Amino acid sequence: MQFQRYQISIDTGGTFTDAVVADSSGALHLGKALTTPQDISLGVRAAIEAAAAETGLDMQTLLSTTDLLVYGTTAATNAIVTRNVARTAMLCTEGFEDVLLFREGGKSNGHDFTQPFPLPYIARRHTFGVRERIDAEGGVRKPLDEEHLISILRTVAEREFEALAVCLLFSVVNQAHEQRIGELAAAHLPGIPVTLSHRLLPILREFRRASATAINASLRPGMARHLGSMEKSLRELGYNGSLLVSTSTGGCMEVPMLLEQPVHLVKSGPAMAPVAAREYSRRENEACDLIVCDTGGTTFDVGMIRDGELVRTRETWLGPRFSGELLCLSSVDVRSVGAGGGSIAWMDAAGLLRVGPQSAGAEPGPACYGRGGTDATVTDAALVAGYLPPEGLLGGLMSLDRDAAQTAVAKIASALGRDPAETAHAIINLAGETMIAAIVDITVAEGLDPRDCTLVAGGGAAGLNVVAIARELGCSRVLLPKTASAMSACGMQFADIVFEQAAGAFTTSSSFDRTRVENALAAVRADLAAIENSLQSGSGQSRTDFFVEARYEGQVWQLDVALRGSQLGPAEVKELVRDFHAVHERVFAVCDEQSDLEFLTWKGRLTVTLPKKKALRQPSLHTRPLPRERRAAFFDGVGLVDTAFFSGAELAAGAVIEGPAVITEPTTTIVIPPGATATLSGYGSYLIDTGVGA
Repeated sequence: MQFQRYQISIDTGGTFTDAVVADSSGALHLGKALTTPQDISLGVRAAIEAAAAETGLDMQTLLSTTDLLVYGTTAATNAIVTRNVARTAMLCTEGFEDVLLFREGGKSNGHDFTQPFPLPYIARRHTFGVRERIDAEGGVRKPLDEEHLISILRTVAEREFEALAVCLLFSVVNQAHEQRIGELAAAHLPGIPVTLSHRLLPILREFRRASATAINASLRPGMARHLGSMEKSLRELGYNGSLLVSTSTGGCMEVPMLLEQPVHLVKSGPAMAPVAAREYSRRENEACDLIVCDTGGTTFDVGMIRDGELVRTRETWLGPRFSGELLCLSSVDVRSVGAGGGSIAWMDAAGLLRVGPQSAGAEPGPACYGRGGTDATVTDAALVAGYLPPEGLLGGLMSLDRDAAQTAVAKIASALGRDPAETAHAIINLAGETMIAAIVDITVAEGLDPRDCTLVAGGGAAGLNVVAIARELGCSRVLLPKTASAMSACGMQFADIVFEQAAGAFTTSSSFDRTRVENALAAVRADLAAIENSLQSGSGQSRTDFFVEARYEGQVWQLDVALRGSQLGPAEVKELVRDFHAVHERVFAVCDEQSDLEFLTWKGRLTVTLPKKKALRQPSLHTRPLPRERRAAFFDGVGLVDTAFFSGAELAAGAVIEGPAVITEPTTTIVIPPGATATLSGYGSYLIDTGVGA
């Protein structure tokens, strides 16, 4: 019997694990299971089994006929947040041991003196000063004291550290001392992974380089075990194809690379939602500027597509800005807030309703899951408001306890002195306000008008309030795919292998050091070429794009500017300066063409294409289907009203549905309030006219 070939992508979230299978026709089949924190592989296996059932195959047959599997995990993020990382020692230039302690300044509220100063990622007592000194030009001011260094390495061994991070002053200009430390560490600390800052992040800003190096070093032992265990489990289940892992850059990397640089795993799942949104919008010929929302069980993630391209940043914080942990490696710009389907509603000391950031997670989960949860969550509120199907989620495979949800919401309603249905709607709206604030932060604050964008919604809870959010922002169009509940896993189906390398070379526009810059770009090219030659996956088609981080003289932030070509003569430098002014004006609505520019870091991005399944468009004919049933549901301004309920599985391409209505898909629910209209496209996405501006 001849089987068609498949591709699988898996995303492990805080509440659910998603598996997406692409068949030869490009159709996507979803499998969803609760995440199993005690053993991630159990949830992964359950999700694959569910997806296999959607294809009509058993799990072993599916895996044996799969060529490519892309895996995304929250393990690195969770390890950093919970500090469940390896015991790590840090080596710095003597006299600079406080680099992680002092950080680089910045405070969200300069007048708030109640917040404690954040602790360094690696404790000060675990940081050791190395006797050496290299100056800003690469000259050796003080030779490396190897005898003193060896005594430090012996102390590291005696104190049973599991990983070593090395970040010396100006090692990006002259790597000799860091390289020698790596050699001596390999000899005196066998089996302990060592991260050298000039290999991981060769940029000039000291704290940022040290922070990324420390985080990467602390992740290496744990992520090696995690990825090794996951690969072993998949092989034991019968999978023999290529295995890639999604990364924060919006692409994938092979496992051996990630064993050296696991910091790229942080936010790897959320980074894939914009990749999926870009593909879905291209199919529908939607706007080039997209707001990408991914509402999961624990968090709400928002990203951007600008001019049809992913928006990336090095301002990547895990936790609050300034007081959280700064990764500083280039990643898709995704902002996360604690608002999702599992976010808990509660009353503060002033008697005001709050939602999140606490989450019920997968264990025990919302009260309606029947797993022992008693707190009211957004999911419970949606059930009480009448939006969720009484037969349960996942096509009825996961039953819902309406009585438990009613009891949980009733506690909040009693404290507020309101009706339970009205309270449920208030909980959903309040979660929406948190989401709107996150969207404003990434759009208005970055010089983009949300009214000019299409909002692309993903995540299992996205459809509950996405139209209300879009209306508040002034967006007239919402795109919500049938596969919205597994947006990140779907993004992995459309991703390529992406790897970035950088080199620090400071120069200015008024005295441009062409030789220094060309040497930096040559080093970047050589590193990327070596990486490309080592790849086992890919289609053979590749491209390399180059960028520079630049700023006006005296600024503390910088912007990425693309290089138009590989040559940087006087004419090209003038062109680069003009491009920077244009980018600065687009982001900040102002530019200063009389100011000198400072160029700090030169970057190259290698993209190697992966084979993809091409989606087929179904013929569509506008129809107005009859609802499957009618029930009461609560809507803003009108209260409980008679509402049409439709089964997404029964809708044909071209179906037009006017609100008030609710569309139930196996893994998500789409609420269409009065005045909004949804149309099912030939590619399987709901195109929603919000009624704004009508």
